[in-house]
Amino acid sequence: KGQGHAFALDAAGHEQRSADYGAGDIFGAWAVMAGRARHSYRADTDVVSFLIPAGLFRTLLSEQPAFAAWFQEGLAVKGQLADRARGSELAELMVTQVGAAQLAPAVRVPATMSIADASERLREERVDCLLVDDPAHPQPGVVTRTDLLEALTRARQPLDAPVGPLASRPLVAQQTTDDLFQALVTMAERHIERIAVRDGEAIVGTLGMAEVLSHYASHSHLISLRLARARSLDEVADTARGMTRLVRSLHAQGARMPALMELVSALNSRVMARLFELLVPRELQGRMCLLVLGSEGRREQLLKTDQDNALVVDDDLDWPELDATMARFTEAMGEVGYPPCPGGVMVSNPHWRMSAAQWRTRLDAWRSHYDAQAAMDLAITLDARPIAGNAALFEPLDVRLQALGGDERLLHAMAAAVLQFESPISMFGQLRQDERGVDLKRGGIFPIVHGLRCLALKHGISQRNSFARCEALEQVGGLDAALARDVAQTLAVLQRLRLDAQLATLDSGGVPDNFLQPAALRRLDRELLRDALRVVKAFQQHVRGVFHLND
Repeated sequence: KGQGHAFALDAAGHEQRSADYGAGDIFGAWAVMAGRARHSYRADTDVVSFLIPAGLFRTLLSEQPAFAAWFQEGLAVKGQLADRARGSELAELMVTQVGAAQLAPAVRVPATMSIADASERLREERVDCLLVDDPAHPQPGVVTRTDLLEALTRARQPLDAPVGPLASRPLVAQQTTDDLFQALVTMAERHIERIAVRDGEAIVGTLGMAEVLSHYASHSHLISLRLARARSLDEVADTARGMTRLVRSLHAQGARMPALMELVSALNSRVMARLFELLVPRELQGRMCLLVLGSEGRREQLLKTDQDNALVVDDDLDWPELDATMARFTEAMGEVGYPPCPGGVMVSNPHWRMSAAQWRTRLDAWRSHYDAQAAMDLAITLDARPIAGNAALFEPLDVRLQALGGDERLLHAMAAAVLQFESPISMFGQLRQDERGVDLKRGGIFPIVHGLRCLALKHGISQRNSFARCEALEQVGGLDAALARDVAQTLAVLQRLRLDAQLATLDSGGVPDNFLQPAALRRLDRELLRDALRVVKAFQQHVRGVFHLND
């Protein structure tokens, strides 16, 4: 027992520091499974160790599947075992499927039905929405009780007016096999409170926020509703302050990292979109498009770190207040809790606030400029996602972005950054760190995120999210199945460990960063960290080969 180091001695007697071990760590399992030991070992401090006979160890491997999985399977299986160890009631609910929720019936009406009859149908069926079938559209639309009310009171339509023109399209739906938590993310992101539910192509019901929230104890819906009703910057800031509490609550109860990041990013997007709507005159909002970049663009944000955003402006817009308004937006983001970006990637910076024509010129220039700044700017922009204003302004730029994947020299220059930082784990499993600990972003998260970004561009994959990119790359043969699973699990493990450390830093009154002290981890998490960093190294080697980075 106790913290110590292991030193490996090869056949020639040369000694090299092997790894850091603490109370509860397991040593020598690989030699027992392989049937031979490649090294002999010694410790440099007093250590109390407990010997498991090799025969007993092999018996456990053969008779206990979970025990065997920990030693013999890849990181994906180990991560699942670790997640079960952290389980809670909400952790189980995070994998509840949409079909298990209490669905409202899917009531379908013709587009010719009158507003009066539709209102009566809502009352009879005790539902909040109707699916509207229209021969002019292949898929049904949806009309809600609020739509009918606004048609009568705001548009002053007569009671016998048809409901067809009031229906919203396309229909937002989830499959019965989707995670219920994903439905919550979808509703938060789309600013709606009810979606359709499909079983294959068939619509089997509708699902509302109330039904979803009957499964969850979080208050994400309150944040979403308060943002929609916010009428001032102070009200937005007050609402946004609840985000960290939400993250802490869901994380403590076992929320899966991909789902948690998607929910937080959806709510963050609502915050930024609401600030945009409050600061930019309504008549001008359609003349520009607000983009989020970096982790927000990839839907991988957790705690508020820094601002990463950009603006596309209509070529014909002449608005003298643009500069001042975008400076105020950046300032308001700081007031809400998002610190300024150290690299200046913000709409207040003219470098990231340009007309559509200027953006096109920059994208074309990236075909011939391969310097470090151009490569970094392109990498950041590849994660861009529109969240407010007119998304159509970004669409042709996105097409040009994806076309850059055909430039082998550009891809080579971009991918080189995957190998930019030295791995924090040695060949023998020793964790390299300084007084601050292990830098999880530089040593693990960045190589994976950027490597997936480069591979996605090469294979014409348009998804922004790293987990979605990983899955898509497996489907097109850009990653083999085993590596794809382990890369996705590694990213989830590293994000969880970083979030644990950041929340602990907040508790102690510090400023969250990307560093982790391995000595403070549970034994299970130390093992996961080592395995995760080994996967990072394997993934870097894959990227090295794909982009010929030794050439």
